[in-house]
Amino acid sequence: MTKIKIAHVQDIDVLGSRTFTVGDKEIALFRLSDGSVHAVENRCPHKGGRLSEGMVCGSNVHCPLHDWKIDLRSGNVQEPDHGSVIVYETEVDAATGSVYITID
Repeated sequence: MTKIKIAHVQDIDVLGSRTFTVGDKEIALFRLSDGSVHAVENRCPHKGGRLSEGMVCGSNVHCPLHDWKIDLRSGNVQEPDHGSVIVYETEVDAATGSVYITID
């Protein structure tokens, strides 16, 4: 597993997102209203919508194509839909604000 510095927490608006490409993976980084930062693959399991373009509500992101709701903490799609996205472990360095993700 590899830990990568990917961003600075202040570069991500609250309830906003940023996208990053690491190797062949496109990753969406979200900052929730509680200040936590979450990273998921930037692709809805339904039709491949870019989750980074979706609306964040609570700890969920709504896919911009068909409004599927994906939990950013677990990666699971909310019922009645089903599926999941890859979730990447994130860490924010409190002293510097640097955001790190762990990639397999």
